[in-house]
Amino acid sequence: MNHLKDKRLLILGGSRISCEIVRKAQEMGIYTMVTDWYPLEKSPAKQLADEYFMTSTADIPAMVNLIKSKKIDGVITGFTDSVLPYYAEICEEAGIPCYGTREQFEALTNKNTYKKLCKVFDVPVVDEYQISEEDLNTDKLDHITYPVLVKPADNSGARGISICNNKEELITNYNKALKFSQKNEILVERYITGEEVTVFYTLQDGEIYLSGIGDRHVKHNQDDVIPLPVAYTFPSVYTKSYVENTDPKVKDMFKSLGMQNGMVFMQCLVEDDNCIIYDIGYRLTGTLEYKLLEQVCGYNPLQMMIEHSLTGVNTEMKLKEKATSYWKEIGFNVSFLIKPGVIKKIEGLDEIKAIPNVLDAVLAHEEGEEIPNSARGTLKQIVLRVFATAENKNELTELLDTIYNTLKVTSNEGENMLLEGFDTKELKEDVLF
Repeated sequence: MNHLKDKRLLILGGSRISCEIVRKAQEMGIYTMVTDWYPLEKSPAKQLADEYFMTSTADIPAMVNLIKSKKIDGVITGFTDSVLPYYAEICEEAGIPCYGTREQFEALTNKNTYKKLCKVFDVPVVDEYQISEEDLNTDKLDHITYPVLVKPADNSGARGISICNNKEELITNYNKALKFSQKNEILVERYITGEEVTVFYTLQDGEIYLSGIGDRHVKHNQDDVIPLPVAYTFPSVYTKSYVENTDPKVKDMFKSLGMQNGMVFMQCLVEDDNCIIYDIGYRLTGTLEYKLLEQVCGYNPLQMMIEHSLTGVNTEMKLKEKATSYWKEIGFNVSFLIKPGVIKKIEGLDEIKAIPNVLDAVLAHEEGEEIPNSARGTLKQIVLRVFATAENKNELTELLDTIYNTLKVTSNEGENMLLEGFDTKELKEDVLF
């Protein structure tokens, strides 16, 4: 990777999870820079980068001037849908590589738009009710079969999403969702309970590879909010069914958009063995599954995206012989959820990282941070993600028990902040080996 040494990479957004991009780029010998409008103390990636700026990612002319004046070779963003259209425009104006176009990002970030696209290609999506703000005080809501899920069409991270069991809850939560939607677009969908899977694609020079399917395990450990993920286990029990029934249609859909590079994730509900898509992202995900892909399959999509942003090509990794959804061992990502409150102490992190087969443990919050009550039911409740591999179910169970017994998160009041986590009894025998 000597051809990347001393290249200059600008990362858009300095959140804690963006530190993952900074670290990987620095490992590759790249000079890293971060920009956003947050002060240094509120921008963890700035603190880690070689250089930082206060330029807003939404100020396109200022961003282009920054790229020119600092002789920046490439720009990348990671984990937030809202930044993607700016990212595409910045790259186009500055004449530097971008893994997607503004049109592609907009097609796959607005839930209304991608649901229409899915229907064109016969890709299963969740049924919805056509409800507008003007319908809230009419008898149209009396003809809905409850429960339903209400969510903004143009947001992510589980923000503004609510389960509604009756007309009154629907009215209240519809108005709540409007506060999280820039375009005032709200979806009212049939609420489906049951198993979930997340599907990952990696794109390289126009080739589309199904790179992983994981069972997404959620936990109903809080009242009145949607269940949040506590683990992802790979490969999914539904891999064969998805590959045979849905994968070709999804690839045709992506090809219709002219997608060339990058990665896509799709969250699905399972009904009658059918994977029904309810969310799509054309970007890196907070689940950081590339850590598992690097270990199990021998390639790292984050590394590929960094290289592409600097050179416009992928030279280090060729996926044709590596990408597969049928993983050779179990990979898992466990998320630890915490209650609202101020974090006084996090214990056991170094010990967890030292456990054999643990690949990494990534903090989402630090000691002293507050999880507000408004974060209930959102991914902001995740305090730690742990990535590991195992050869069989017994090894996985023992490993998880050790991790759970090691981590401790205490509030300022001395209370245990951890919510109930993943139970390995939920795993199905026929997927584990």
